[in-house]
Amino acid sequence: MAGLVPTDVRLSKDKRLLTLAFEARDPVVLGVEVLRLNSPSAEVKGHFGQGGKVPEIAPDLTITALEPVGHYALKIVFSDGHATGLYPWEYLANLPENA
Repeated sequence: MAGLVPTDVRLSKDKRLLTLAFEARDPVVLGVEVLRLNSPSAEVKGHFGQGGKVPEIAPDLTITALEPVGHYALKIVFSDGHATGLYPWEYLANLPENA
């Protein structure tokens, strides 16, 4: 799936579901909790695989902003202030299988 780029990115009205449409596969729907728990940031994953922490998920957690990063990733800003993870398109496309 090299070069995988969605044809459409939509945030639900309640800002808790992200839907990615791809040309040659079914859409991917990701909940805010899955996205926050699987943030590819150093805060969550740790540095060099060590020191990461599982974030506490507030029941009212939402996505406050989506910012494309070139043609390869999406920066997601959460209502808890977390905004440091860059989510590559391929990572997001495969997240439901790996979450």
